[in-house]
Amino acid sequence: MGWSIAEVARMSGVTSRTLRHYDAIGLLPPASTGSNGHRYYEEADLLRLQQILLMRELGLGLREIQAVLDSQVDRVAVLREHHGRLLAERDRLETLVNTVARTIAELEEGKENDGMTKINRPENLFEGFEPQPEVEAEVRERWPEQWKQSREALAAMTAEDTERWQREVTAQMIRLAEFMVAGTPVADPAVQAEMDTHYQGVCRFWTPNAEAYKGLARTYTDDPQIRANYDKIAVGLAVYQRDAMVVYADARLS
Repeated sequence: MGWSIAEVARMSGVTSRTLRHYDAIGLLPPASTGSNGHRYYEEADLLRLQQILLMRELGLGLREIQAVLDSQVDRVAVLREHHGRLLAERDRLETLVNTVARTIAELEEGKENDGMTKINRPENLFEGFEPQPEVEAEVRERWPEQWKQSREALAAMTAEDTERWQREVTAQMIRLAEFMVAGTPVADPAVQAEMDTHYQGVCRFWTPNAEAYKGLARTYTDDPQIRANYDKIAVGLAVYQRDAMVVYADARLS
C-alpha cells in the first residue's frame, strides 16, 4: 500500500503538517487514502516530493513549483536541470571555502612572521562571490533608505505572509503570461491594470518613483535568478514584464 504520511515525513524531513498542506493545495496528493483517513504515498509521489524540495532549495514558490511540475512530462530532464544547478552551486561554495581558508592562512602567516598581514593577491579575496546584478546595486545605492525599508519589510513577514505573497506574485505572472501568449501589447489597458496591481504590491515594501520603478523593471531581465523564474512560466515573460513596467512608469509615475 506504499508509505504512510508518518513514514514519508520521517524519510524526507518534511513535517506531516506540510505534507497535508501540499495535499490540500493539489501539489502532492497521496496515491490513496485509507478508510481510516490515513494518507499513503507511492514511489511516484516520493519522486515528486524530491522535485518539490529541490525547487524549494532553488528559491521557487509553491505555485511556481506546481506550474513547473504540471508542465513537465520528462521527469529525468527536469532532474538533470536541477542536478546541474546543484553542481554549480556546490562548486561555487567549494570555491568560497577555499577563498576563506586561503585568507585565514595568509593572515596567520603574517602574524607569525612579523605581525604584518600580507595578502599575496588581493583579487583572490573575492573569488567565488557572485557578482550582484548592476541594476540591483544601482537601486540599493541610489535609493538606500527605500532599499532598507524593503529589506526590513521582507524580514518582518511571517511564513504565512510569505506564502500568500508568493501565491499573489505567481498568479499575476500566470495572468501576464496569458496576455503575452495572446500577443497583447504591453501598453494595453488590461496589461497596465496588472502593472498597477504590481506597483501597489511593491508599495507594500517601498514606494518607487518613475526612475526607481524602471530600475526595478530592469532587474527582471538582468538578474539571472529572477529572469529564470519568470521564463519558467513562459519564455520571454521577464522581458514582457520589464517592458510593461516601463510603460506604466512613463504613463503613471512621471
